[in-house]
Amino acid sequence: MPDRLVFTRQARTPQTVVILIAIYGVLLAAVIVIDAAPWLMAALALLTLPAVWDIWRNPGAGLGLDQTRLDWHSGRLSGTLELAQIDHMRFDTRWDFSVRVMAVLNDGKKVRLPHEALPPHRALETAFAARGVTVKRHHFTIF
Repeated sequence: MPDRLVFTRQARTPQTVVILIAIYGVLLAAVIVIDAAPWLMAALALLTLPAVWDIWRNPGAGLGLDQTRLDWHSGRLSGTLELAQIDHMRFDTRWDFSVRVMAVLNDGKKVRLPHEALPPHRALETAFAARGVTVKRHHFTIF
């Protein structure tokens, strides 16, 4: 019997902080060195506000998978499915090489799992297979 798969992550990562510092450094250097318009650089800095908000709030995301149940949470969203409800799991590889995961239920309904709550897709696929859940892969579909 496989162990429970537990995956969690936080929005506040060192990479995000470093990227924001680098962006603000470049914008400030543009104002100082090449005399860029401050209002234009401020407008560009506004595009980083969602990342700053995520760092401030630091919402968590995660997934749990055991022998009978699949649980996930992302920010304020959460969900639970019994493995007996799931007909198969659909793994879609997108054009940007990201993998989206969807649970197709026995009654035909589809439940998309939040991308930020997913562990690496190969480990997740192996975990589903170990629990007897069928996994179907779809590569580079347009719709």
